[in-house]
Amino acid sequence: MKTTKIIYWVTTALLSLLFLYSAQMYFFNTSSVTGYFEMLNFPSYIVIPLAIIKVLGVIMILWRKSNWLTEWAYAGFFFDLVLATAAHQNAGHALGLSAIGIPILFVSYFLGKKVRPNNLGTAIL
Repeated sequence: MKTTKIIYWVTTALLSLLFLYSAQMYFFNTSSVTGYFEMLNFPSYIVIPLAIIKVLGVIMILWRKSNWLTEWAYAGFFFDLVLATAAHQNAGHALGLSAIGIPILFVSYFLGKKVRPNNLGTAIL
């Protein structure tokens, strides 16, 4: 069980760092990220809201106070990683951190269910 906990915390830390790195890029290099989004035919107005949601998602995954919100955070991260990977692939770019993040997310999610069981009883909104 100790090895499982270590693997869980390492993958969760890597996942959190990946999304915090992405969010800080969105906050501090907004103009270049906006241009990149426009090049991929994504709306540029979602850059800052997406950065905020990424930070909130990391908080929910680490805090884990509400199982319902934690599940949504993992789901949002999954969709973000899959869509980012598809966008990079479609644009002809090399697969990067988004493709590496998908297996890390799965390990964190499934080991988290073993290591951090539901102690809340019901979901809190």
